[in-house]
Amino acid sequence: MSQRQVLQVFELYQNARTRFVQMVAEQATRPQNIETLQNAGIMSLLRPLLLDVVPTIQQTAALALGRLANYNDDLAEAVVKGDILPQLVYSLAEQNCVYKKAAAFVLRAVGKHSPQLAQATVDCGALDSLVICLEDFDPGVKEAAAWALAYIARHNAELSQAVVDAGAVPLLVLCIQEPEIALKKIAALALGDISKHSSELAQTVVDSGAIAHLAQMILNPDEKLKQQVLSALSHIAKHTVDLAEMVVEAEIFPVVLTCLKDKDEYVKKNACTLIREIAKHTPELSQLIVNAGGVAAVIDCIESCKGNIRLPGIMMLGYVAAHSENLAMAVIISKGVPQLSACLSEEPEDHIKAAAAWALGQVGRHTPEHARAVALTDVLPVLLALYLSTESSEDLQVKCKKAIKNIIQKCTYLPALEPFLYDAPPNILKYVAGQFSKVLPHDSKARRLFVMSGGLKKIQEIKAEPGSLLQEYINNINNCYPEEIVRYYSPGYSDTLLQRVDSYQPLTN
Repeated sequence: MSQRQVLQVFELYQNARTRFVQMVAEQATRPQNIETLQNAGIMSLLRPLLLDVVPTIQQTAALALGRLANYNDDLAEAVVKGDILPQLVYSLAEQNCVYKKAAAFVLRAVGKHSPQLAQATVDCGALDSLVICLEDFDPGVKEAAAWALAYIARHNAELSQAVVDAGAVPLLVLCIQEPEIALKKIAALALGDISKHSSELAQTVVDSGAIAHLAQMILNPDEKLKQQVLSALSHIAKHTVDLAEMVVEAEIFPVVLTCLKDKDEYVKKNACTLIREIAKHTPELSQLIVNAGGVAAVIDCIESCKGNIRLPGIMMLGYVAAHSENLAMAVIISKGVPQLSACLSEEPEDHIKAAAAWALGQVGRHTPEHARAVALTDVLPVLLALYLSTESSEDLQVKCKKAIKNIIQKCTYLPALEPFLYDAPPNILKYVAGQFSKVLPHDSKARRLFVMSGGLKKIQEIKAEPGSLLQEYINNINNCYPEEIVRYYSPGYSDTLLQRVDSYQPLTN
């Protein structure tokens, strides 16, 4: 065979390998082809091509493996079992930027599925190589490495700590200062995924100076970047009072409130989440939010959206109201109660209804004035109906019962309580009767209205266990009226009168 023929054979072989990996990489983008490729043993065919002498074949083989591993955990596990990861990790330090991006993509695709698969990427030494890639000159390599680190860190505190121990955090903080928006987004995502697991991990991120740089990007025009920045700050603030105060000290108020009017719903949701995570810690932090106009802004945000986007805002109002009478009154003054009542009635999802019920209970539990403000929205019958409904989830029933109890025990606005005399089960009825027994002895007008509305008659019809708290409350209510009035409205009294008519002997001349 001549030299020319030998070269032709090699050229044919190279072209065949190139076409093969290109076709596999293309077919791997279509879900309907994945099972066929898997059954054909494609992993074992791609593995040797990662060491091919032709760089484009190496890169395309890595890209194909990444796409396959990204599809499901079975294929990702096949990459691990095929001893492909050590090869990729070794090549990360040796190859060009195109290959590095493809290799980092494979590590990300494997690590995203489960803690076990993420641990497999750690065990093969991927973290050190990925951290080195964060210092690469090429922004695309940094981005691919940050993606992989984020997907490893998000699973649990142990994996997140491994990412920290590899020295990733300071370099990720440098990445959020780079001009490329895509790199900023992924670096912010990674910092959030590291911070979310524990206060210690969040403190590590804070100590690297992340908060100031993240806070500066809250008003960046890129929607996805704002989402990630707000999410990262939320993950930091949620753990402790000190961390929340550090976020606040970065002067995020009132800047973050503008995000509540953003056209992107997830920017709104993440902004509400950040405010909620700050508000939950102390009355002082909640008061700071109130002073900045945060409560009114969140209420407007809740009104402007639907579904799960509302949830963090609903919970934020509950946390603020829970701290003190004054803060709960701030929610009332800002017209938060009608909006929470609307969420309770409008939202189809039980977990959102449950959050609204809990928040209403936090508003109404402080004083008679707070309870009256809640009761005037006619929300009590809605809470009772949801509590009694067999279609309500257990959590929703528990939250509704607790809210009803919190509100009723402070409510002295009797017209709002009277319907409960007719509809409430005994475990709720005792709280209602208890309120009547507290108010009626001191209010003659209320006593008269109670008779005229039929409330006193209904009280006589209630079957209470002798010696029970409910019976005690009924006795206290009856003691507010003359004995003949109580008898008149007692069941069977009309029959007694008729018997007296029957037995009465009229006087005759």
